[in-house]
Amino acid sequence: MPETPQIVTFGWVPEFARGFVRDIRPRWACEEVGQPYEAVLIRDAKTPEHRRLQPFGQVPAWRDGEVEMFESGAIVLHICEKAGKLIPADPAARSRAIQWLVAALNSVEPFVMALAVNDLFEADRPWSATRHDKVVEDLNGRLADLENALGDKQCLDGDEFTVGDLMMVSVLGGLRGTGTLDRFPRLAAYVARGEGRPAHRKAMADHLATFDTPVAA
Repeated sequence: MPETPQIVTFGWVPEFARGFVRDIRPRWACEEVGQPYEAVLIRDAKTPEHRRLQPFGQVPAWRDGEVEMFESGAIVLHICEKAGKLIPADPAARSRAIQWLVAALNSVEPFVMALAVNDLFEADRPWSATRHDKVVEDLNGRLADLENALGDKQCLDGDEFTVGDLMMVSVLGGLRGTGTLDRFPRLAAYVARGEGRPAHRKAMADHLATFDTPVAA
């Protein structure tokens, strides 16, 4: 296994996907905790070689001196736990941080992705236009619940930015450019605070820079 941790991700994606590929999540975690890493760029995630690392043929995947793994949430949690950062020391607070990481992926992201699938990936399907309003209604309901839970706090569990916030901001970042968060000013401000962190800005810049680099066949 490599001495320097590796994030395996795409070296090229269409213009509309840039800034949204999930390698931004472990990149951000690494920047937050001060963990150097190497980006390993691939063209095709469906090859047998990559499926041995990521059985569903997706990105990102992760390799370090201890483990090979996939799923962005699991990778981010591994990075932060290994560094002892973005993970509260108090057991109850730690559990709540992990709770929010799971909630981001399980309770919020499916609704975010439903909008992308309906309005982008399946926009040419006969049901897309008629399904749009219901998809938006469901998403807005979930965002209203989240905004109520956030309240006037800076972060989901108070003032401390945790791994749960990193994942929630990353998931909500999937709505960038849609105007969806305009109805939820506290969530919009929460996402702006997260994406304004120096670690996120660095991770996003590095993510976007990969598409300027030719990828070997």
